[in-house]
Amino acid sequence: MDSTPSVPGAQAIARAAALLRLVSAGGTEGRGIQELAAEAALTRSTTHRLLSALRAEGLVDQDERTSRWLPGPELYLMGSAAAPRYDIAHLAGDIVRSLAVKTEESAFLSVRRGDETVCLTREEGAFPIRSFVLSEGVRFPLGVASAGLAILAFLPDDEVEVYLDRHADLATRWGSAHDADALRRRVRETRDRGYAVNPGLIVEGSWGLGAAVFDQTGRPAFALSLTGVQFRFDRDRLPTLGRLLLAHAHQLTTRIQSSRRR
Repeated sequence: MDSTPSVPGAQAIARAAALLRLVSAGGTEGRGIQELAAEAALTRSTTHRLLSALRAEGLVDQDERTSRWLPGPELYLMGSAAAPRYDIAHLAGDIVRSLAVKTEESAFLSVRRGDETVCLTREEGAFPIRSFVLSEGVRFPLGVASAGLAILAFLPDDEVEVYLDRHADLATRWGSAHDADALRRRVRETRDRGYAVNPGLIVEGSWGLGAAVFDQTGRPAFALSLTGVQFRFDRDRLPTLGRLLLAHAHQLTTRIQSSRRR
């Protein structure tokens, strides 16, 4: 039984917050109401009612032409107010760009948020064929995308096990390659290698590499990652990409830890 005290209106707030996260993950393309309702496990009418209330407050918007739902102007203002406390983009921007330039692949910075990673920054590489699995605002559970696997791998063993127990449905949602035993194996491989590899487990043919970035307490709080088409991540090139990724992740870790000590 949940021992958390019941707070009037808490369920409605939780549902609205979940919808805000889903809308934000849709980025500039937006998301349709059927998709939002399904992912939030809500009826279409409840979803529409909550979205309408959020729109009235400026937290979401609706494209008049496509009827898709998009982040609203108030989210931008709130994000701007919160950025000085949480944003590390000013520390990471040139590092993410350098990673994209040197590898010619798409490079990303993600942050851990609870049991998920959220993409904060994307930089395109020069190679013309790209993977679009990840973009700003997109969320994945830990262990699914390469960034989240890198973070999960460098958590203590007991925290990894608690996470796997809490999310026993990962295999149902993301495929059998994400069951507990498979994730434990990939966690071990990531620790041995130093960086995570996602061999097309989210979208076939789209590979990813991820490396953990550590906060001032030494915990994996962020990740740098690369994505690209499979033939660009072959056996000969993978170690070179991994070394570049780890070097950039170490540089960002050092910068974050130095900035917090000032």
